[in-house]
Amino acid sequence: MSLISQNAVQKRRLEKAGADDDSDEGTGSPVAALEDAEVGKKARSHHDRKRKKDKELKARLSHEAEEMKQLEDSLFGAIYAPPQFGTEVGAPLPARGQDGPLFFMDRSAGDDDLPVYEEDLASNNEMVDKGRKPAWVDDEEDRTEVDIVKVARLRKLRKEADERVISGREYEARLRGQHTKLNPFTGWADMDRKVPLLDAESDEEEGGVDNTLRNNDELVVKGTAKLLPGMLDFSRLVNANAQDPSSGPINSVQFHRNGQLMLVAGLDKHLRFFQIDGKRNPKIQSIFIDDCPVHKASFLPDGSEVILSGRRKFFYSFDLVKAAVSKIGPLTGREEKSLESFEISPDSKTIAFVGNEGYILLVSTKTKQLIGTLKMNGNVRSLAFADGGNQLLSSGGDGHVYHWDLRTRKCMHKATDEGSLTGLSLCTSPDSSYFATGSSSGIVNVYKRDEFLGGKRKPLKTIENLTTDIGQMKFNHDAQILAICSGKERNGMRLVHVPSFTVYQNWPGPRFSLQYPRCLDFSPGSGFLSVGHAGGKVLLYKLHHYQNA
Repeated sequence: MSLISQNAVQKRRLEKAGADDDSDEGTGSPVAALEDAEVGKKARSHHDRKRKKDKELKARLSHEAEEMKQLEDSLFGAIYAPPQFGTEVGAPLPARGQDGPLFFMDRSAGDDDLPVYEEDLASNNEMVDKGRKPAWVDDEEDRTEVDIVKVARLRKLRKEADERVISGREYEARLRGQHTKLNPFTGWADMDRKVPLLDAESDEEEGGVDNTLRNNDELVVKGTAKLLPGMLDFSRLVNANAQDPSSGPINSVQFHRNGQLMLVAGLDKHLRFFQIDGKRNPKIQSIFIDDCPVHKASFLPDGSEVILSGRRKFFYSFDLVKAAVSKIGPLTGREEKSLESFEISPDSKTIAFVGNEGYILLVSTKTKQLIGTLKMNGNVRSLAFADGGNQLLSSGGDGHVYHWDLRTRKCMHKATDEGSLTGLSLCTSPDSSYFATGSSSGIVNVYKRDEFLGGKRKPLKTIENLTTDIGQMKFNHDAQILAICSGKERNGMRLVHVPSFTVYQNWPGPRFSLQYPRCLDFSPGSGFLSVGHAGGKVLLYKLHHYQNA
């Protein structure tokens, strides 16, 4: 190849490289720089507009929040501005490395210093008291007088039998007390109630919360106010045996000592247990006794066992712990045709059966064996224990009341029951201070036992409201009420106010029918009253004067 051709090739190569360099330099030319500047300006303006919008949004939200805060302050007060102490405007801050003051004077309440001496404090309080005046004065209540006897429903507010007119303020207080009595479970609504704090030591020593939760007693106990005569405050509840009514007459109803369990027994040969709550009264258990229509069933006072009997030579025992039924009898050495009537001593040691020909049979509750007999003139119809089980009262066909000393097995006293030809029922008060006798003519005599033993034959009161056989009587736990019933008369049941010996006028009331009552019982705290009648139902009532069941 010639030299000319070689130079031509090199020239073309150099031109081509120069063209590439020119194209590279064109990208950094002033035109391209101008375009880049315009793009950057647009981006900055877009960013500025976005930031401006954010500021406007924040300002609008801040303004709305401020308006909302002002509205809340005007309605509810400045609840979002709690006082801050120690940040007064103009308070000099300590220099670096220097200690601040140990205290400061808070003048947020005013320019005057707080009183230091007791005289200043007293004078300041007098000024405050003189400056504040009550919003109103209830002078009208003091001048108002209310006649609580004129309106029948207000008579329950009396504290004394002869009380009639009370002041308006006292009337309001008694209405509040009556509301509390009828609605005892609203204490949670009392904002001023102070709950006592229990420490660990008191919980360990006295049982604390554990003992409270282990029993079923009411946490709120009312005062021991006296029951007033005239009108009884009560209400009808769901029948005690509503879940399983009896198909025959009810002969026995009784509460367990815990106040929640009740036994019901009758001629349908069933022994039923119910849990009494006044609302549902669920059935716990039912036991069928094949060969014994039950004439009487009763808990042992210690609550461990049930004794039930009928017109048979034997009786039954039901162990509540083992849930086992035992048949006992006939009694050794006796040829009794019926053991249908009996009483159990308060100490749960002795069962006294009514025997033939005036005999009283004493049976041990532990061994279920005959341990002794007592003999009275005439036949025996009723029994009642007294003095914690050390004495026994009996009455029958000769119209006398016998007192027996069970420690010596001898008759310690015998006297005539006034106006009685045949004594059908006996009962004693829980403290054995009173006893009542019921006869075939419907007459009920109430005696003071000490006076009767001392030779006084006149009863404290003779109750003549019933005219047929007195089947059962019972005092309640504080002996303020005596219940008497006769199964031969419709609605034949009365409640007697013992302190005044008057019969309650509103029992059982026109709306409630007792039919033919055959048995009754008070709960241990007299909060409930149960009545079993010939229709196979057990009526349940709430006595509002008593709180505990």
